[in-house]
Amino acid sequence: MKRCTLVIGPVFALAILLTSAPAQETTHSFLACGQKTYIMGPDGKPTWTYPASTRDGYVLDDGTIVLTRSKSRGDGGSVVRISPDGRESLIWKGTQSEVNSAHPTADGTFVITEAGNNPRLLEVNAEGNVLVEFPLACQKPNHHMQTRMARKLKDGTYLAPHLLDFAVVNYSADGGTLSRLDTTAPGDPSRKIHTWPFTAIRHGDGHTLVCCTNGNRVVDFDRSGEIVWTLTNDDLPGNWLQDPCGGQVLPNGNIVITSYAGGRADRYAPKLFEVTPEKKVVWTYRDGQQTGIHHFQIITTNGEKLPGPALK
Repeated sequence: MKRCTLVIGPVFALAILLTSAPAQETTHSFLACGQKTYIMGPDGKPTWTYPASTRDGYVLDDGTIVLTRSKSRGDGGSVVRISPDGRESLIWKGTQSEVNSAHPTADGTFVITEAGNNPRLLEVNAEGNVLVEFPLACQKPNHHMQTRMARKLKDGTYLAPHLLDFAVVNYSADGGTLSRLDTTAPGDPSRKIHTWPFTAIRHGDGHTLVCCTNGNRVVDFDRSGEIVWTLTNDDLPGNWLQDPCGGQVLPNGNIVITSYAGGRADRYAPKLFEVTPEKKVVWTYRDGQQTGIHHFQIITTNGEKLPGPALK
């Protein structure tokens, strides 16, 4: 019998080596906002801490940190700026029940939401002077459940989630309603599934990714308002979606989600995890502490700084 010899060319051999090489483990550094506020390094050790509870936060390109401080006794919350040298200055002091978000824009302004008897959206300059102000189209009795992470879009309009209204509203520059996404779960007209929108992220070709907090799901709407992607605990290794509050769409299209009850009600569930559009888990963060992450910002991936602005 004639013996055959398999000859592997250099290109094919290289392909085998690349295929068999272990994939690089994903690492992130991130800003965490919640009962504890800190920046976690890629090695799992904090590099910076802040001595107050926060609801929202951004790390800017120059190292400045913008935080939305939680309300405290006699204080309806505030927005502060921390310069790279550690100096803290006040941008806005709340005048009602809660300050829920502060989005730094490309123009150097800040988009802020206030909850209370007169829920409103404000855009202020670096000195805290009001440039834009209009009422939010949401229910008024429950202040805490009025709104969360409002953002200014590239076209100059504003996107704001309203929890008990089951709605994400796109507002014009003068406060008019341009469109309204209904976050009611399909097949749940009585809204027994509390798909309250917490974070709404405009990304891609007019899509809007929404974290539906108490309903434990994340959904993506196309530009026509149809749900085209849904993530639930049925797609995950365990009950990891436990009050998903914050989310971020990374430049590679992956999605990072924080479950506020991860670490609180269930200290073994991940506080943060990253999934691909195909719902494959590629990164998790746990620390064993019973403090939840309300929102966050991924700063670096595998040691490389993410290009801004952060979609969160």
